[in-house]
Amino acid sequence: MPLTRLANVAIDGVADEMPAVREEVAAYAGTDLLFYRAGEPEALVARQRDVWDPLLAWAESRFSVRFRLVEGVMPVDQPEEGLQAVRQALEAFDEPLSLAALHTATTLTGSALIALALAEGVIDAEAAWAAAHVDEDFNISQWGEDFEAKERRERRGSEFFVAATVLRA
Repeated sequence: MPLTRLANVAIDGVADEMPAVREEVAAYAGTDLLFYRAGEPEALVARQRDVWDPLLAWAESRFSVRFRLVEGVMPVDQPEEGLQAVRQALEAFDEPLSLAALHTATTLTGSALIALALAEGVIDAEAAWAAAHVDEDFNISQWGEDFEAKERRERRGSEFFVAATVLRA
């Protein structure tokens, strides 16, 4: 079912709106998950650093820019040349199904950079999904898992792994 849904999105929603879809993905790069770091507790700070810093290093090398990180959730402007480089990279997604898959991966992870790293083979689907859930997994380790949240994550995971399969095909 998730593959059929993705194909329908590509045909009905992306095919005629590819520039707008690329721009929506690019907008995620301006507020990417990887830029917003915890200040505490130290175990979470360390986990974000361990998982996200290699992805950030790849992105900075790939897009020839130094992204700005912030502690907390206050917005931080990213260098325009970096955002422009991301927009340019998105031009490679020139057919509806791959762009729909990239968009799905971006929205489900909250990160254009994670989605692009996945699409370019820098990380695999499992690592991408885990990177997107560092904070959530930390909270689960501290407080336990909520049944409804688990079901929601599993549904979203089904959509994500189909998108990842399309991106890697």
